[in-house]
Amino acid sequence: MNFDFSEDQQLVREQTARFLRERCEPSVVRTVLEGRAPYAEPVWRGLAEMGLVGTGIPENYGGAGAGYLELCLIARELGAALAPVPFGSTVYLLTEALLLWGSDEQKSRWLPAIATGDCKGALALVETREQTTPASIATRYADGVLNGSKLIVPDGGIADLLVVVARDADHGIGLYLVDLGSAAAKRENVTSVDPTRNTARIEFSNTVAEPLGAPGKGWEALETLQDRAAVLYAFEQLGGAERALEMGVAYARERFAFGRPIGSFQAIKHMLADMYVTAKLAESNCYYAAWALSTGSADLPLAAATARVSATQAFQQCSKDNIQVHGGMGFTWEFDCHLYYRRSNFLALELGGLTLWEDRLVQALQPAVVQQPAATAA
Repeated sequence: MNFDFSEDQQLVREQTARFLRERCEPSVVRTVLEGRAPYAEPVWRGLAEMGLVGTGIPENYGGAGAGYLELCLIARELGAALAPVPFGSTVYLLTEALLLWGSDEQKSRWLPAIATGDCKGALALVETREQTTPASIATRYADGVLNGSKLIVPDGGIADLLVVVARDADHGIGLYLVDLGSAAAKRENVTSVDPTRNTARIEFSNTVAEPLGAPGKGWEALETLQDRAAVLYAFEQLGGAERALEMGVAYARERFAFGRPIGSFQAIKHMLADMYVTAKLAESNCYYAAWALSTGSADLPLAAATARVSATQAFQQCSKDNIQVHGGMGFTWEFDCHLYYRRSNFLALELGGLTLWEDRLVQALQPAVVQQPAATAA
């Protein structure tokens, strides 16, 4: 049995890593962080030209026609580089939603534009500060238009096409497409813990929209979409955790105190060892989830929740402890440690908080209830 990726898949990872090393240096990330650009457009264009944005899009729609395993490896490198681009929102969410539930007309219209990088996407879901539930969805769809507001939309300020979760009075919750190039919607940038990721509040006022998928099946579709996207976001988190660990190890080797490298001190060694263990545990769970996603396994809900929980914990721990390893320097603006800490907290919330995924993990672990046959009278 082969528990690793193939040579061709590893080649995709190496090419992605090489491109990001050359075109997505920390200075590029800081350009977006400091508000000089809403996202790294040259990086986005480069990813599209390499065919990476269209990795999972079939060839007849202009994509590369590759699989989820390739996407997982690309996500891992994007996470390591902290790429300030709307890759997740566009590829993991919008593209996947169109592939799963889009009509032939919707696919023909939007997938080629996504593959070339001309269409960026976002998922508009959150309406309250509490955990999102079906009852919390107040945005309304009727007679072809939407009315309501979404509190926080990752990449919402730069998106061209939205997948909106809204309520239809006749059918219940559904998914709807909004073309922001032609439909009226008010967008306002929102400050977040990670300014390298665009975030916006969006208000819909008689905004033209079209259904995506079957009416009234929106919540079930959303959960399916989240499971699939969670695997790819977990690989982004894994990549970030691994890079934070590398930064901590490199600094512990070169920084001297009392005539010795600080990595020789027990407290630092134990901290780095803990970082390594949590990152390796996340890697194992991510590999399991990648298998489940690529094979269409019934284990996907369990695998996705497991990967999401462990990768979230790994990225948050490694980014936090990396700051500690760097000591006083780790808290300064000039060092890059805070960039990883910011991204770890942003990704921990982007697809629903850790509590949500822990609950889903517990639910997935529960055995199905066996119905006992009714007793018959003697």
